Amino acid sequence: MNIYKNKYNVDQIKENHKIIAEFKYDIKKLSLGYSNKTLHINLGKSKISSKEVSQEMKDKFTGGRGFNLKLLWDAVNENTKWDSPENEIVIAAGPMSGITQYPGTGKSIVCGISPLTQAPVDSNVGGYFGPYLKFSGWDAIELQGISKKDVIVYINGDEGLIQIIEAPKEDVNSHLISEQMCDIFAENEMDMKSIATVSAGQGAENSFFGCLNFSFYDRRRKVARLKQAGRGGLGTLFRHKKVKAVVCKFSSLNFNNNEVDNLEMIKEVGKNYHRELYEEDDKQCDMRHVGTAHLVEIMDDYDLLPTHNYKFGSDSKTPKISSPIWREMFTQGIPDGCWYGCSMQCAKCVDGYVLRTGPYKGDTVSVDGPEYETAAAFGANMGIFDPHFIVEANFYCDTYAIDTISFGTTMAFIMECYENNIINKEITGGYDLSFGNGEEALNMLHLMASGVGFGKTIGLGIRRLKKLFVDKYNADANFLNDIGMECKGMEYSEYMTKESLAMQGGYGLALKGAQHDEAWLIFMDMVNNQIPTFEDKAEALHYFPMFRTWFGLQGLCKLPWNDVEPADNAETEEPAKVPSHVQNYVDIFNSITGRKIDKNEMILQSERVYNFQRVFNLRMGFGTRTSDKIPYRSAGPVTNEEYLSREDRYDKQLQEKWNWNPKGKSVDERKNKLRQFREDAYQQLCDAVYKRRGWDNNGVPTINKMKELKMDLPGVIEVLKKYGQ
Repeated sequence: MNIYKNKYNVDQIKENHKIIAEFKYDIKKLSLGYSNKTLHINLGKSKISSKEVSQEMKDKFTGGRGFNLKLLWDAVNENTKWDSPENEIVIAAGPMSGITQYPGTGKSIVCGISPLTQAPVDSNVGGYFGPYLKFSGWDAIELQGISKKDVIVYINGDEGLIQIIEAPKEDVNSHLISEQMCDIFAENEMDMKSIATVSAGQGAENSFFGCLNFSFYDRRRKVARLKQAGRGGLGTLFRHKKVKAVVCKFSSLNFNNNEVDNLEMIKEVGKNYHRELYEEDDKQCDMRHVGTAHLVEIMDDYDLLPTHNYKFGSDSKTPKISSPIWREMFTQGIPDGCWYGCSMQCAKCVDGYVLRTGPYKGDTVSVDGPEYETAAAFGANMGIFDPHFIVEANFYCDTYAIDTISFGTTMAFIMECYENNIINKEITGGYDLSFGNGEEALNMLHLMASGVGFGKTIGLGIRRLKKLFVDKYNADANFLNDIGMECKGMEYSEYMTKESLAMQGGYGLALKGAQHDEAWLIFMDMVNNQIPTFEDKAEALHYFPMFRTWFGLQGLCKLPWNDVEPADNAETEEPAKVPSHVQNYVDIFNSITGRKIDKNEMILQSERVYNFQRVFNLRMGFGTRTSDKIPYRSAGPVTNEEYLSREDRYDKQLQEKWNWNPKGKSVDERKNKLRQFREDAYQQLCDAVYKRRGWDNNGVPTINKMKELKMDLPGVIEVLKKYGQ
């Protein structure tokens, strides 16, 4: 049985269940990747209903993130706040999700109005839930309203039954409730693989950056493992609605649940890619042994690893948290895919880890990850080069449902504030929050999850913390805005972008906030100098966000696209796009849906949804040039310490790039002049990107652009007219 079984009594939990509402439906086969229905649950009214998916909805919004945004748009209004009853959590899997012949096809996409940004946010996540939801008959699920009591939403895709169940006795923390749901809803241990759970722990209740955990049952480890929809605070919204878990049961998985148009073509494309992955992975990223953690030393080598709140890009202690360490700590030789058929096997795990702190001290657990983002955030960015600290904090963030990126970036900000005497021990409750203090960082994590002390304050997130420190402690607002690494209210993910203008745009211009999943252009821009002009950068900041958006429309993982490339990829005309893999996706989409799109139509599918989401931001009061402003540390050195750490580089740039002679000038003079040039360059980049995307000079999509995309819906035009279109 599972490794946490002795922590709870299943019979006592089930005795307290009370069915609040029930909905029965006919189970029908999918058609060309779609179920053609969505599920709506109003938790406040205990009402369950279904909606039809029209052909127009598929044509304009495709699936996944597109469906989510359309359903969310219809549910909210311009006055909706993150905690308003009408706000929704919407989860969908796109038409390509769930095929088992090609890697990376098990993704779900989650949307809602974010507690951090007050605008729509999307988050991509692995695990079994998305495919199971679709195979159970639903292209998406909407959770609206606020329950009066803690509940479970149970979707039984075997019997065609939806239930809302009062659930007072389940644990809330994810590593336990995911196991409990397996024990309660599975017929036996073999049936546990049929159970997928969405949950959020106590940390989501007490911070604004709670994440959602999506489970998949690992039959070899006999444990329900977790993948995270990490960004934007959607776990906070989940617990605000009093949902303890959404559970989907589906036990009839086969090779063609999607009922595709051309299964043989999908098999052929998949077979070729599996062979390529087997032959090339060890030579390239070694995903099967270390997952995304292989990036730690690469980022350090190129001065891109965020260190001490993004002040620096490397550190001599980085080898202590680099991939050879993780290769030793990760269990090897066990298939580690988070969906069936994924031969990339990058969902690594530290097994047999004995916890040293917190409420589960002494327990032996399995820890998913760390991924690169977590290793970088908890390691270099906080100045804690201790892999055991990283694993410990990783486990607790996951089970508490706290986004590791937001936690790590916020703690790095707090540590710099502490070292600059903006806050002190009197404010922190006696804790020394200097860079490198792992023990105190864990204390803050446990306090945050419990909702007490300065830990709860940290859970406000950087944007709210900046205001608090100015209002309450008379801090310098300009300095905090410079070093507080957030954009649109979302904390930065873990790349140091001072020398990559395109990547600064990748963060600042991302729709949901500072996340790298729209455009990761550092190597194209900084290392390989492939996009030297503003126009080149703008083209990259058009194509790559649109291409990456497509993964969210379809229910795909991005990693099989470019983390392992064909051996001859460098010889192609556009190696950064990995053209043979792009063609793979075109072929699979057409083989599933029976359509005949090409690579240009892929981009158009994304453009429709991407521009719609920009208008959605505008509807909620965001989304202009002002919203795209980045903290200066993302663009250049804020402090003299930073300038002097790369003095020769900066002096040379002032002379050669901007024809300004730094000789004889003070550090402050040089630093301020560099800032002037770099901030101007960022605004010129925004000008170029807005023009390329078909937006006006304030970052607002034009009505002509929306007509061109056939997205000139009445509500969309109404919003654009308010912004002068």
